[in-house]
Amino acid sequence: MVVRMKPRRKIHATAASARPLLLIAPLTVAVLLVASAGYSQPLDVSGARLVDLTHSFGLRTVYWPTSPSGFQHEVLTSGITEGGYFYAAGAFAAPEHGGTHLDAPIHFGEDGHTTEEIPLRQLIAAGVVIDIEEKTALDPDYRLTRTDVLEFEARHGKILPGTIVLLRTGWGRRWPDRKSYLGDDTPGDASDLHFPSYGGAAARLLVEERGVAAIGADVASIDYGQSTDFTVHRIAAARNVPGLENLARLDELPETGFLMIALPMKIAGGTGGPLRAVAVVPADSER
Repeated sequence: MVVRMKPRRKIHATAASARPLLLIAPLTVAVLLVASAGYSQPLDVSGARLVDLTHSFGLRTVYWPTSPSGFQHEVLTSGITEGGYFYAAGAFAAPEHGGTHLDAPIHFGEDGHTTEEIPLRQLIAAGVVIDIEEKTALDPDYRLTRTDVLEFEARHGKILPGTIVLLRTGWGRRWPDRKSYLGDDTPGDASDLHFPSYGGAAARLLVEERGVAAIGADVASIDYGQSTDFTVHRIAAARNVPGLENLARLDELPETGFLMIALPMKIAGGTGGPLRAVAVVPADSER
C-alpha cells in the first residue's frame, strides 16, 4: 500500500501566530526545509546546532529481550602494512531492531513499505517534540493520550501533514542501563517490561488525522513496555508510517522549529535497520 503524502506545509510556531517556523528560522536552516529545489546557493548549516540523536552501537547497545543476538563487531585487520602505512577494517552483524533504529511499516504490516521503499520525504522533514516527562516520572507505563496531543497543539498550533513527531519521555537518560531502561533485564523475556510510549488514541490522531511522516521516541518501542498487541505499531504500519526507536538526547531539542533527518541503513527488503538520526536546530532556538 502506497500512501500519497499531501504537500508539506509550514508548521506554525504558536497557536496565536500566523508566522510559519520557516520564517523565524535562520535562512540556512529554512533552505533545507523548502520542498522545492528553486534555490541556487549552496546549503549552509554553519549557523545551526546539529544534535546527534543516535546512541552509538557497541557491546552495551540495548536490544529487545527476545532478540537472538546483539551488536557484534569484529576487527578484521588493524596495523602497519607491508607498504608502511596504517590500515584497519572490521565487520559487524546485528538484528534489524535494536539500538537507535527504524521500524519499517512492513515490520507490522504485511503490505507495508520495506526499509528501502520509505520515501525520503518521510525521513527528512520538519520535527516537533511532545514532552511527557512530568507524567512518566509518576507512571513508568504512561501512554501519550489524544488530550496530550491536543494540549500540545493549543500551545504550538496544529501538527501538519509531513511532520516527524518525537516523544520525549526522559527515558533516554537511562541508556544503556538495560534494567532501568526496559524495566526488566531478564534475558529472552519481554513479559515484564515497563517504559512509557504512545497510546493508541494519540497514534490514530497523529497518523490518521494529522498525516504525520513518522513517529519516534526515546524508548525501546513506539508501543509502551506492557503492550501485548502492539496497537501503535499496527496503526502506523497501516498508513506506511515508520517508527523511530531508542532515540537519544531529545532533551536537547526545542518543541518546534527544527529539521529532523532520520536515515536508516538502506536494507533491501528490510523490516527496519540501524538509524543515524540528526536534528538541525536554529542557533537562536530555546531549549
